[in-house]
Amino acid sequence: MTQEPAAVFEAVTKTYGPVRAADGVDLAVRRGETLALLGRNGAGKSTALGLLLGLDTPDSGRVSLLGGTPGQAVRAGRVGAMLQEGRAVPRVTVRELVGFVARTYPRPMPVADALALAGLTALADRRVGRLSGGQAQRVRFAVALAGAPELVVLDEPTVALDVAARGAFWEAMRGYARRGGTALFSTHHLEEADSFADRIVVLDGGRVVADGTPEELRRTTGGALVAVDLAGAPAAFLSGLPGVTEVEIRGDRARLRTDDPDATVRALAARDAIRGLEVAPPALADVFLGLTRADGTARNPEANR
Repeated sequence: MTQEPAAVFEAVTKTYGPVRAADGVDLAVRRGETLALLGRNGAGKSTALGLLLGLDTPDSGRVSLLGGTPGQAVRAGRVGAMLQEGRAVPRVTVRELVGFVARTYPRPMPVADALALAGLTALADRRVGRLSGGQAQRVRFAVALAGAPELVVLDEPTVALDVAARGAFWEAMRGYARRGGTALFSTHHLEEADSFADRIVVLDGGRVVADGTPEELRRTTGGALVAVDLAGAPAAFLSGLPGVTEVEIRGDRARLRTDDPDATVRALAARDAIRGLEVAPPALADVFLGLTRADGTARNPEANR
């Protein structure tokens, strides 16, 4: 028997004045997966999360969460949320804060487990007001875990964190995922989506314009990047190679965007110009830019119809 999805959007629309923040969104979040929502500012990510958590209601369509309404799932403690707004009480310890929140749920996670999953065991008796930004963010994650949720929803969870703090946070997230938890997060860090998401959904203009694994999204762009060392040779011939659509020179190294990497490499080999050869699929950033527009309108307006 196929397991019911953790969350489902069915033809969901939501407008705020003239802005259509959700425009017929169809989306299912499978249980046990980590799903990343990508999109430019105003693409509809925060609206989707708000609808999922019952903070707002759709104008039309339906949102279901863990087999019921968002409100039912949230009240039962089956969902944990880590939103951008909100500050923890500074004078309590980490253990006291997580314990207080846990006691508000019917079947909470043991406080020690929540602290361990968030990587906070060694900081349990430190006052929240004395934590670094990265440590405070992990406290917010522990609070989101306090009710032993089946699903956690995170809105830009590593915004303003440095590289080390971001790494520590995602290690905590891996621990939750290893326990079978389902996670949905929005982010502007494409490398986070690439590294930590099982699946990526790209929103643009309130619509889903792409949905798949990072590798599947790369394949939708087609082509590849081919890089070679010029070793002092002229670069003028590169733009005329078969398949090449773009040439970028960085110092003595050429980067070629090509629709036919096999043909491009064969042509380079025929010219004895394959020093330091590297062939790679398109970067996720290239895929993202190809799917979205700076003005917020979808490049593929029929993708979610």
